[in-house]
Parts: sequence; C-alpha cells; structure tokens
Amino acid sequence: MIALIDVNNFYASCERVFAPQFRNRPVVVLSNNDGCVIARSNEAKAIGLNMGTPFFKVQSLIKTHKVAVFSSNYTLYGDMSARVMESLNYFSPEVEIYSIDEAFISLDNNLTASEYFQLGKKIKEKIYQWIGLPVSVGIAPTKTLAKLANRMAKRNGLGVFEMREESIQEEVLEQTPVGKLWGIGRQSKKKLNKLCGIETARELKYLDRRHARKLLTVTGARIVEELRGNKCLPLELVPVLKKNICCSRSFGTPITDYRDMKEALDFYLTNAALKMRKQNLSASAVNVFLATNRFRKNDLQYSNSVTSKLSSPTNSTRELRRVTHHLLSKIYLEGYKYKNVGVLLMGLEPEEANTKRLFGESEHIKDKRLMKSLDIITERFGKGVIDFGVQSKEKKWEMKAERKSPRYTTNLAEILEIK
Repeated sequence: MIALIDVNNFYASCERVFAPQFRNRPVVVLSNNDGCVIARSNEAKAIGLNMGTPFFKVQSLIKTHKVAVFSSNYTLYGDMSARVMESLNYFSPEVEIYSIDEAFISLDNNLTASEYFQLGKKIKEKIYQWIGLPVSVGIAPTKTLAKLANRMAKRNGLGVFEMREESIQEEVLEQTPVGKLWGIGRQSKKKLNKLCGIETARELKYLDRRHARKLLTVTGARIVEELRGNKCLPLELVPVLKKNICCSRSFGTPITDYRDMKEALDFYLTNAALKMRKQNLSASAVNVFLATNRFRKNDLQYSNSVTSKLSSPTNSTRELRRVTHHLLSKIYLEGYKYKNVGVLLMGLEPEEANTKRLFGESEHIKDKRLMKSLDIITERFGKGVIDFGVQSKEKKWEMKAERKSPRYTTNLAEILEIK
C-alpha cells in the first residue's frame, strides 16, 4: 500500500505557523515581485480569490475582507518542506519526495482498512504537532489511486481517506472526471472524450490496455494498469540527477546599467553553482539569457541568449563567472530597460567522471578547495555572507517583496521572539 501526504495550501499554511492570528482569516501569497496570487487559504478561495490573478486587480476585494497578504518566502518554505519530509521517515523507511509539498511513502501491506485509516490519522496529527502544518493523507494500492484518495481526503473533512477495498475504488473512480486523473492532461482528456466516449476514471480503468497505449502512449497504458491496482510506477527513493540547472528572477525595477546586470547574473550563477555542487555535478556548457518586459508596449523590446561549450566540465563559480561575463557582453545592448537575466548550466554530469586537465589542473584543484570552503561558510552562516569582491551590497535588481515574512527557521537575526 502507498500513502500520498500533501500539505494543504502549503505556502499559506507556512505563513500561518508563525502568525497564528491569521488562522481564521483569508491568507494569500504573491508571486515574484508581488505580481500574482499563487497560494490561497481555504477562506481566500471562498471569497473568490483565484489562482494567478494579478494582485492589482483584487486589492479592493482584499481590503474588504481583510485578507492577510504575504510576499513569497522561498527560504522559509524550503526549510518547512524539508522538516515535513524528514518527519515522514518516522512512519516509513521508503519516502519519495514528489514535490515541495507532496511525498509518497510505502506502508505495510498486512493492515486492515481500519488500521490504515488510523495510521493516516496518526500521520496527520503528528505532522501538525511537530511542524504545525495541516496535511491530507490518501492511502491506496498504487500511486495513481493514492493521488485520487488524497483528493477525496481533502473533501471529506477528515483529512484521511483509504481505498484498499476495490468496491470503494470503483465508487470513487465513477465520481471522478477523467480529466482530474494524475497524468491525464487537457489534450489526453479531449482524445478520450472524443474517440472513446470516456468521461470518468472508471471508464478508463476498463479501456483495453493496448488501445490506451496507442491513444496515450505508454503513459496511458500505465495509468490504466494503476487504476486496476497493478503497480507500474514504483517509488523513486533516489532523486534523479538533474540534466540542467537554471536560475533567474524578474527584477523589482527595470535595469539599464551593465554593471547592475552583471551583478545580478553573478548572484544567480552563485546560487546555480551551489545547487550543482550539492549534487556533486559539473556543467559542460553554459547559457546566458536576458529580456525586456514584453508587457510594457511603449518600451523598446529585446531578448537574446547565447550558449558556450566548456573545454572542461566544471562546478567552480570562479571559472563559470569568466564564461558568463563573456557571454553577457556579447548579447547586452545599451538603451533597453531589462526585466530579467539568467543563467542555465547545461550538460550536467557526475563530478567524479571528470578527467584530469592537460593544462591548468593544479589551478583547478585550488579552485575546488576554494569552492568547498565557500560552501561550508554558506552552509553555516547563510547565503550572501561571503561574496566575490566585485559584488555590490546595494542590489538594485532584487525582486520586490514588500510583504515578505521573516526567515524564522534559518536566520538567527529573524528568529521569532516571545515577549
């Protein structure tokens, strides 16, 4: 049996942990630069605040209903997510982290339906007790069915739903539109509706497997088997190594100065390289891109990107900076108001696979030691404590985050004070 644990309204719930005065008030979290609504509490959904709505369009509604508004605090959300995932190891040695707020875990197959329900209830209560986040727990024989069970758990008011018995599975599948199934997108739904007359998940369950494969490729065939209770999607206990790492953000205000652009690019490269080293990977190619704001019709528009293949794979920020600066100089043009710049590290491969360099090997070894020291300092004291000397502390290009909450769990200067 498999359980899917999903944190309810994750971003909004993280904010409420440290601001309990908003427990019964509508809460929304905004996207980068406070642009759009990207997370909502149940109360915010009830008053008609929709996902992706531009913030300026709903300010009157927010004011009328006294909605608590927060800027995105990714540092806080990432740490709270890590705490939830670590806690799940208490209930199962096999945990697949599916997303920042979802995880699959493997459960004992020898329990009764009642025991599964009680276990789900215990997981829900313990996560809330230990971390303060509300979760929903769906339990079923396969990952696809566990996704459906979790959907039911959010609706039944209990936060837990188990689907061990086939009769319960049949009833739930009959109530579920085929387009709501995990893995069935908009185009797949249209195909099933038009070519097969399939409207519900139960009807898809009894579709011939070969027909499903022909219509929806091997993914569709696997979904059919999963709906029948046959495991086709095993738990991925070891995270898949990334092929590329990208880091980019929209600027809080348009940038017109080359030096500011270079500083922003350095900042994004530092973060991307740090992620790469944490996975013991090296990049064999680098792409730099930039663009103006295409929504500002009165401004001159320009966007460009350029890629360079490296002579030797590397994860050294210092070495990569030389490349990114050169690439930026090739595509940067004066006279434009730039909205964003970014870096894409490509062709990632395990660091141990790197061969010795014919030239500059001794300097590369020194670089690796330097990067290791920088990573230790960053891990202990946080990002930005130590930078390359050319980087400014002003950061004109930073995102707008006027309503950002403190980083309660990762920054001692912002720790919650009890008075």
